[in-house]
Amino acid sequence: MGAGVDLLNLLTEPLAFAFIRRGMLALVMVGGISAVVGCFMVVRGMSFFGDALAHAILPGVAISYTLSGGYVASNLFLGGLGAGVLSALAIAWLTRNEQLKEDSAIGIVFVTMFALGIAIISSQSSYAVDLTHILFGSINGISEGELLMMAAMGAAVLLTILLLYKEFLIVSFDLSLAHGMRLPVQSLHMLLLVLVAVTIVASLQAVGIALMMALLITPAASARLLVKRLHHMILIALAFGIVSGIVGFYASYYFDIPSGACIVLTLSALFGVVLLLRAAYDRLRGRG
Repeated sequence: MGAGVDLLNLLTEPLAFAFIRRGMLALVMVGGISAVVGCFMVVRGMSFFGDALAHAILPGVAISYTLSGGYVASNLFLGGLGAGVLSALAIAWLTRNEQLKEDSAIGIVFVTMFALGIAIISSQSSYAVDLTHILFGSINGISEGELLMMAAMGAAVLLTILLLYKEFLIVSFDLSLAHGMRLPVQSLHMLLLVLVAVTIVASLQAVGIALMMALLITPAASARLLVKRLHHMILIALAFGIVSGIVGFYASYYFDIPSGACIVLTLSALFGVVLLLRAAYDRLRGRG
């Protein structure tokens, strides 16, 4: 009985504060949405793009931050969204006729935008503190309005994927079939890049720029080790993302570690467990 009460207290104690409850909801949303979008990135081999785009939103965030007078949690969503969408469209445009390989275009846009962001932030007097908040997030600073904005952006991303799931599925696995069906392949590709940008911006305040790569890729990569069908992969990745958000939240609270780092470590641990289970299954199947 005593152990049960202690466990209940451990689970409910952090939720006594409104700003911490908002932080937990944000982490759960971020984990789930990023995992779903990440599945399409993994199956299309776009993992590097997610990392590049996460850093490419920095100048938009920096401009918003500067214009707001140095208030980290002000209107960073708008600036980050503008820079993210602009970067995604620039990469899509550079690779439109396949004259430039996608990895080359991503690299060029990534380093240019990231350098521009650093240049803008360095003009501020509190440069080190500013950069830390932007790169690693500030989960305790999420307001109710920002939480609602995150929810709206996440809902828009998920609704778009639901409505165009068949088209995204075909484009992801069989480009020849997509062209044969006269699907707007280039437009769908560009839309997917924009959805990635929106997801990154929605997650910015919770985990920052530096750790977004893990949230996008690790749940999807873990799920792909377990299943082959995309809809199964999405459901498992979604579960991994939500669980990592909850575990990361409590670990952050009790061990006083940044929430983004806790989520990433949780995801990495899940990936390690899945990898070991898959290896054991393959070994048993080989013997059979």
